[in-house]
Amino acid sequence: MEHMEVFASDGTKVGTVDHMEGSDRIKLAKSTSPDGEHHFVPLTWVDHVDQHVHLNKTVSEMKSGR
Repeated sequence: MEHMEVFASDGTKVGTVDHMEGSDRIKLAKSTSPDGEHHFVPLTWVDHVDQHVHLNKTVSEMKSGR
């Protein structure tokens, strides 16, 4: 999963996988973040994985924490 692109359910690219952080979240590479910080995606937000990681949340849902 490392270096795979991550897409929100609305099709927006939200980053690139850096690595798994523990067994329950994905750490995104800070080099792909607009604010230059690491961000984390809970595995519960992952809808499916093919060539990319696809989330079951839109960008606005992710930002609001819903």
